[in-house]
Amino acid sequence: MPCPGQTPAPASQARQATPHAVARWCALQGWPVHPLAPGRKTPAANCPACRDRSHDPRSCPCPAEGRACHGFHAATTDRERIDAWWGQSPSAGVGVACGPAGLVVIDVDAHPAPVPDRSRLLPGIPIHETVDLAGLASGFDTLALLAAFRGQPDPTRDEGTLRVRTPSGGLHIWYRVGAPDTRFRCSTGSSPKVALAWQVDVRAHGGYIVAPGTRTARGTYEAEGPARTPAPLPAWLHAELVRTGHLIAPPAPRPPSGVLAARRRGRGTAARRVLTPLVEEVVRCGTAPEGTGFTEKLNRAAYTAGGLVAAGHLEHGEIREELLAAAHRARPWQERRNEKIIDDGLAAGGARPFHLEGRT
Repeated sequence: MPCPGQTPAPASQARQATPHAVARWCALQGWPVHPLAPGRKTPAANCPACRDRSHDPRSCPCPAEGRACHGFHAATTDRERIDAWWGQSPSAGVGVACGPAGLVVIDVDAHPAPVPDRSRLLPGIPIHETVDLAGLASGFDTLALLAAFRGQPDPTRDEGTLRVRTPSGGLHIWYRVGAPDTRFRCSTGSSPKVALAWQVDVRAHGGYIVAPGTRTARGTYEAEGPARTPAPLPAWLHAELVRTGHLIAPPAPRPPSGVLAARRRGRGTAARRVLTPLVEEVVRCGTAPEGTGFTEKLNRAAYTAGGLVAAGHLEHGEIREELLAAAHRARPWQERRNEKIIDDGLAAGGARPFHLEGRT
């Protein structure tokens, strides 16, 4: 890891480096970073003012004023800010904001879970009954299966790009997005709406990834194999992400109309009036570990948010991050379950756009 004035060292030194050095090295690659809670893989806590109220990170002054609130929304490559953050919390982990960094990370899970019906293993690809799926148990298997269907090498064995082994036995496969105007959205492998493969998540625009060298209570994220920088996203994986709905289409050209802008602001305000009380109900569940109806309240908030996103009132990545933050405050010990509830709710709500005619 580099010291001030030095050329950046390769990521192979990440596991010997301090979190501060890891953060600096990432920033020198052009990857905006933000602190993670010490010993965890989730963002550091917001300031007290942000913790006490639910609000749109885009309107929050904290990141611009140098506070690491709202996770990847605060991510930066500014050396002075990075020095200040890790000076205040030397054991904080390092998160990398994937979208601004121009990264797509394929997150392969190896968590024990019931294997779903073969129709849900590779979304959009029917798997014939003659295909033997005996032994299939994780994202390593489904990603290899997808690659085999396309006649391509297994990405988990791609030694030409940065791969990071996770403490739980999973694998992060880092790639660079070629075109600067191409953006992919995040997804989870369990989502019925947007997913690459079962137990294979995608970290991209609207999300973050844990930097190699970051230490948690469960272990260290360690680079694996010879490559220490991300390679360009393979063309076939680019095509698969487009096919499975990960591509974020650029906004359609809009006439410069003050009236239209006012209407959009009105819709955004109305959407917030509908959603904010539901998010606040989720946060209030943190007052007790059970008996608060947490799952139902989180699902209702996510379902409502999905409908508002589908109707064009909110942005998917940002509202997903807000829901994850609220759920983490209430139930920090069940991150994976929170994420599944949110993604399932967003997907279900997305099938029924929530229009706000008459609400201002």
